[in-house]
Amino acid sequence: MKLSELIKDIKNKRVVNEKDTDITGISYNSKTIEKGNIFVCLKGEHTDGHDYAKTAAENGAAALFCEKEIAGIDLPQVIVESTRHQIADIAAAFYNYPSKNVKLIGVTGTNGKTTVTHLIQRIVEDAQHKCALIGTLGYKLSGKDSYHDAKHTTPQAPELQKTLEMICENKIDYVAMEVSSHALEQNRVGGCDFNGAVFTNLTQDHLDYHITMNNYFEAKALLFRGLKEGGFAVINNDDEYAQRFKEVVPKRVKIYTYGIKNNADITAENIDFSIHGAKFNCKINGETKSVNLQMNGMFSVYNALAALAAGIAMGFDAQTCIKALEETKSVDGRFEIVCKKPLVIVDYAHTPDGLENVLKAARELTSADSSLICMFGCGGDRDATKRPKMGKIADEAADIVVVTSDNPRSEDPQLIISDILAGIKTVNTQKVYVEPDRRTAISMLKNIAKENDVVVLAGKGHEDYQILKDGTIHFDDREEARKVFG
Repeated sequence: MKLSELIKDIKNKRVVNEKDTDITGISYNSKTIEKGNIFVCLKGEHTDGHDYAKTAAENGAAALFCEKEIAGIDLPQVIVESTRHQIADIAAAFYNYPSKNVKLIGVTGTNGKTTVTHLIQRIVEDAQHKCALIGTLGYKLSGKDSYHDAKHTTPQAPELQKTLEMICENKIDYVAMEVSSHALEQNRVGGCDFNGAVFTNLTQDHLDYHITMNNYFEAKALLFRGLKEGGFAVINNDDEYAQRFKEVVPKRVKIYTYGIKNNADITAENIDFSIHGAKFNCKINGETKSVNLQMNGMFSVYNALAALAAGIAMGFDAQTCIKALEETKSVDGRFEIVCKKPLVIVDYAHTPDGLENVLKAARELTSADSSLICMFGCGGDRDATKRPKMGKIADEAADIVVVTSDNPRSEDPQLIISDILAGIKTVNTQKVYVEPDRRTAISMLKNIAKENDVVVLAGKGHEDYQILKDGTIHFDDREEARKVFG
């Protein structure tokens, strides 16, 4: 593609050393750039891509996409206000706006995004259409496909647009995509045409990045503000931000609501939980249908309702949608039962709301004469204000608490644990245990948990690694639990 074609729709640009060179790709890594790529100078928390422009030029860059003129480089330089926000514009142009050729459904919210996208994929495929998935676990071209690695919940714009192009080449009709608040605020999904958007919930997370809950809401709201005419918005009517999301939905976009506590288009009632899953009656525009999920917990009911509402919004038969939900097992690392005696549950819950929901669901499976045990930690280099809140929730919801490490990253694990313990009022050493080494903490549970107890290992879920100060190691809660409990 010629440079002039690539940047023709870029607003407020200035071009230095103008030359209509051929562009073979888009790169923001000077080490892996390929000959003919345009190099995008991105500013990160610790590095500035402008400092690596000369290296990129030496390694074959054909042009630069930057925020200031860089002296000493005789290449075309396209200067814009924000490369981070405008990289999506050239990425979409380079891959010829692939989202225009698929029905793209974005799912956003603090919790539930992964499960809801998987449920939507299953519904669409049971309705005899092809559906790809993009999210935390990577991307899949179909429900039968294995995961392909992705470094972020929502990939950076060039990777995202390239993936969407590949999806189009495979003649896939629908895409269910997790859309994180970071991706929205950084415009990673710029150039994407969304047919539909699903809102799960909004509770505290990522405040180290967004600072305030209002900023967090505004980032999420961008997905709904950008919906195309004739599209749909699915909103959790029980969430305190529901009305604010409804208010940002454009005209000529149909709104579908779901919930349990408040009036909604799709509701659940008479909910019952067992080790086998959740059963409930679902009301869809006044008509009642029974649903038997293989997934557990109230949050799973909400996730199912969200996916069901999306399926109906896409025009699929309600019974087809329900059958798809009933036949879907839990997503890896989401309330995943890995051992039976004791009942060991691994879950990705890493926010106050997520931990509270998982422990409530686990309590439903805990008999009167047994204990609910919660093991968790909090991530380093992330929102520290949620740590004492999660400590308080674990203390109040569980009978026994084991505080350990999650992904400490560059922080001292003991300091993270101290933040968590600040929220725990219990001083009884028979209720609260502390062990910074996560592997040792899981081993300790062998002597703490009785055969009929319920154990929740929270925070890491599907992750098969642990990020430490001096590097990343292989670590999987599920593997470690099976070693200990068989």
